[in-house]
Amino acid sequence: MTAINGTLPESTGINRGQWQAGRSGNPAGRPKGARGKLGETFLNALAEDFATNGIGVIEAVRQERPHEYLKIIATILPKQMQLEDLTPRKKAEDLTDDELASIAVGNA
Repeated sequence: MTAINGTLPESTGINRGQWQAGRSGNPAGRPKGARGKLGETFLNALAEDFATNGIGVIEAVRQERPHEYLKIIATILPKQMQLEDLTPRKKAEDLTDDELASIAVGNA
């Protein structure tokens, strides 16, 4: 096997072909800020574009592609919205005649 940066992967045992614990094929690692710089640059460009064109784009999507507009709204909502039920849950036999009538009419 070839040594990379003076380190060899283990050649025996269950970790065959993997790097030894605590060792890496790139001991210097990724330069600090390399990943964040691209993301930061992208987000700044996106923020500038949105500040200039955002409202118009949102209106155009709503008018021209309403299904996509609703899809976007659904993706930014919390995964699980908990709505508080303001009416206590009762069995039908426990409801009063007025409560049953209200439900039947659709005012519940």
